Formats: sequence, structure tokens, C-alpha cells
Amino acid sequence: MLTTNIDEVIKTLDSIIFEATLTRDRIGFFAALYRQVTLKIKMGMESNHFDDYDRMNQFAATFANRYLVAIDTYRSGGKPTKSWKVSFEAALQPDFIILQHLLLGINAHINLDLGIVAAEICPEQELQNFAGDFEKINNIIVDLLNPIQDVVNQFSPFLEILDKVGGITDEAIISFSIKKARQEAWNQAQILVQQTTEQQQATIISLDQKVAFLGHIVASPSRIIDKAIEIVKSSESDEIPLIIDALNRIVSI
Repeated sequence: MLTTNIDEVIKTLDSIIFEATLTRDRIGFFAALYRQVTLKIKMGMESNHFDDYDRMNQFAATFANRYLVAIDTYRSGGKPTKSWKVSFEAALQPDFIILQHLLLGINAHINLDLGIVAAEICPEQELQNFAGDFEKINNIIVDLLNPIQDVVNQFSPFLEILDKVGGITDEAIISFSIKKARQEAWNQAQILVQQTTEQQQATIISLDQKVAFLGHIVASPSRIIDKAIEIVKSSESDEIPLIIDALNRIVSI
């Protein structure tokens, strides 16, 4: 299941999404979202938007492989990272809303995987050369937020209740989560490139525990928010294949 370039990443995500659609598996929600970001990155690579095409190709494949290995490990009965385990187990919970499923995937892949991969493909002084392209990826994600929000609202019409209860809009939750997570990932990469292999392993284990804890908070929010989520869930569509398909049609190439 490991990939070596961005085209293989998209092809593999297509397979995950296809299977999830057939089996009504909520894992397909994040997979579809992830595919949209990957498509935008591919478009950027083809239009020379990034400074280094080959590095972005390597980044896309290496980054995706952490997600793909986690899925394969989980499905084969093994033990993925704690962060991904929270996300995959949540996919089995019918009471979770669409936004929770998306945030749990974002939490594991950005808060845990991103910094690790950045440090892996850009060791030591090379990391700073990646800063420009890293920021361009941030901008791509921001551009996708409104279309993603439109899709989620289509299937979750009462989602605005979270605005009133939490005092913050759901799109702001997503935006803040991604922006803060990517900044923290960059900070983490800067730490990892300065460490020995042994030190990196200890840092990654500690990071995984922290990210998994954040995932549990998303999965089990405060009682007040929890009640609001129950109301939101009562209005949400349960047409899992349609939701996956809609998320998967945001970007077309």
C-alpha cells in the first residue's frame, strides 16, 4: 500500500474511498477530504506553484504513507499510532457528527504525522528551504475551507447550533485547528531535525500520546457541547455514501 509519488497517493485514496462508499464506512469522510487537498497540491505542482517539484512529490507520498500504514495496520488487527486509533475507532460510532470525524483525521495527520514527515524529508539545514512550500500548502488548505463547509452544511443543517453553544463558528473551529496544527507541526519538525534517532523516537511517542489526548477531547467534548452535538446529529443525513461522494467532488481535475 506504500506510495512513491502523488499519482499513486491519489490512486490509493480512490480505492479507500470506493471501498468506504460500498461499505458505508465513515473512514471515507476524511479520506475524501484528504484526496481534495492532494489534488490541489498536484495541481500546484503541475503549474510550478511550488519551489521544488521533486521534493513536493516525495513529501506527498511520504506524508500519505503514514496515513496508509495506519489504516492497513488497524484493519489487519495491529496497533497503529494512538492518534490514528482514536480516529479509526470513532468511525465505528454512529453518534459522532461529520465534523468530528473530519477533525479527528485532521488531528492525527497534521498534529502527529506532518512534523515527523517534514523532518524526515528535510533533515537538518534543509528544513528551512522547505518553509516556503510548507506555507503554500497552508494557503491551499485555507482555500478549501469554504467549499468543505458548504458540503458539511448540506448534510448537517443544524450545525449552526454549535455556534450558539460554543460561541465560535464551526468553520472557525476547522480553520483554527488546521492553522494552529500546521504551525505546531512545523515547530515539531524543527525540534526533530536537531535530535538523534533515539531522541526522535522518544519525542514521537510523547507527541502521539498528546495528539491522541486531543483526539479524545474532540470525540468526547464537554457536556454542554455534547448536548448540542446530539441535536446536530439528529438532523444530519445518514447517507454515508452521498456524504463521501460530495466531499470527494470539491476539487476536479
